[in-house]
Amino acid sequence: MTSPTPAEPASRRLARALREDIAHGDLAPGDKLPSERTLAETHGVARNTAREAVRILADEGLVTAEHGRGVFVRPKPPLMRFGQRRYARTLRESTGKSPFRAEVEAQGRIPRVDCTSITRITPIPEVAERLDINPETETVVRRENWYYADDEPIQVGVTYSPWSIVEGTPIADSAQMGKGSLYARFEEKGHPITTIREEISSRMPTPDEVAGLRIPDGVPVIDLTHTGYDDQDRPFEVTTFVMRADRSALDYRMPVED
Repeated sequence: MTSPTPAEPASRRLARALREDIAHGDLAPGDKLPSERTLAETHGVARNTAREAVRILADEGLVTAEHGRGVFVRPKPPLMRFGQRRYARTLRESTGKSPFRAEVEAQGRIPRVDCTSITRITPIPEVAERLDINPETETVVRRENWYYADDEPIQVGVTYSPWSIVEGTPIADSAQMGKGSLYARFEEKGHPITTIREEISSRMPTPDEVAGLRIPDGVPVIDLTHTGYDDQDRPFEVTTFVMRADRSALDYRMPVED
């Protein structure tokens, strides 16, 4: 016999309703939340329930309390991803940092990247095709990274690189990439990044993505598949990103073909 699903606590129901108001713009960045008394009366709950709902939103970073003034929706512009500039050698050499770290710091936030796994695998067909390798005879190194800005999860990225390129380098087995990070190591192996291809789509997140990226109800994710090419137009790495759509924005500048 299947046990009945426990009812959602009233505080979480109220937090979800307020979260949806924020996501839909009914409560805009900088707006003041109604008082606990007003929330309690409007939603038919006790004041301590309203207080707990606001605490849940504060823990998620969606609202902030200002002493003597009230609770306000936290202004937080999306983190911009500048598709062309982020891979520039000049940026890498001047900062000594990965594209993500340099980009986040330039926007006044604190980056963190957790490398959660590094494994050698047989590539799936989609990756093998983009890397132009034979999955029956060639393997790749798979690196999974979780990316944070101000300790808020923004995206997860999985990078695939041919073993024939990264064997004997930190890319194959280390979370520490050294100065210039991943792309400096590729350049040392004769693969400077000169061209990128990025395929972008959107969808609703999986339950694991909701939990890992702390995605509010109703917020989609951006799927971005990035392929890096060297100066000989050879693909040498593929990274699949899953990005919170409410915390990410994309900015590209590129020449138009004749």
